[in-house]
Order: sequence, then C-alpha cells, then structure tokens
Amino acid sequence: MNELHIIDEGTGHFSVTGDLSLPNITHETLKSLTLLSAAKIITVDLSRIETVDSAGLALMIEWIKYARSQRLALNFNHIPQQMHNLAKLSGLDDLSYFIDPSN
Repeated sequence: MNELHIIDEGTGHFSVTGDLSLPNITHETLKSLTLLSAAKIITVDLSRIETVDSAGLALMIEWIKYARSQRLALNFNHIPQQMHNLAKLSGLDDLSYFIDPSN
C-alpha cells in the first residue's frame, strides 16, 4: 500500500500520488477540501495514482460537491482506468468530471 499524498503544485494545480483507497483516506485527507479553495479553477492530476477503490471515488465526489458549493471549476486530468470503471459501475461515467480529454 502506497501512502496517499495531495501535492499543491501552485496556482490551483494539484497532484495526487499513491493509493486512492480506503486505508489511505483519513481525517487529514478530508481536510484537503480546503486546498480546493486555492483558486477559482482547480486542476487535479491523477496520473500518479496507483490503486483506486470505491472510497477513492467517494472522495472525488466530495471534492466535486465542495467545488460546486464554492462555485469553483474543478477538472481531473489523467483519470486512471480503475476510476473510469468505478464511475461506470456507479452510473457516474456520464458526469463531465469523469470524461478526461487528456487520456
């Protein structure tokens, strides 16, 4: 299991590394919502995610809900295939957040 890290790259750009899975999502991870207030347009690069599970999808949905409530534009880049599969199984694959133009 690889520890989850959310790295602030500056100017509204973030990278997520490690496993986006239940054992790695902690109270500290949930505080990441406040990071999303860094700019009006937020881009999250998921290219360095190694493993994803339904808890990871749930975290991304929380980020989406937070961004909507704060009227922020949120974009995910390089969404892992596992995430696309989970979104499809959950009926979320038609949301624009899970349509990745960079893949």
